[in-house]
Amino acid sequence: MRIRLDRTICDGFGKCAEHAPGYFSLDDWGYASLTGKGDVAPEEEAAVTRAILDCPVHAVTILDGAPWADEPAR
Repeated sequence: MRIRLDRTICDGFGKCAEHAPGYFSLDDWGYASLTGKGDVAPEEEAAVTRAILDCPVHAVTILDGAPWADEPAR
């Protein structure tokens, strides 16, 4: 699974970092940043999926296809 965070959409709710702190960090104002390149380990997919589902502004998406693909698939 690969994910993408659109920081222009993020409103700083922090749900992503709450559910998957290994993949998201928050800046001083509470806005999220993706930690790493967005590759999610299989054992962490449940936590990251919960983070995606709980984001009220849908700033996190799952990427489909090649690692260099930039378009969200789901």
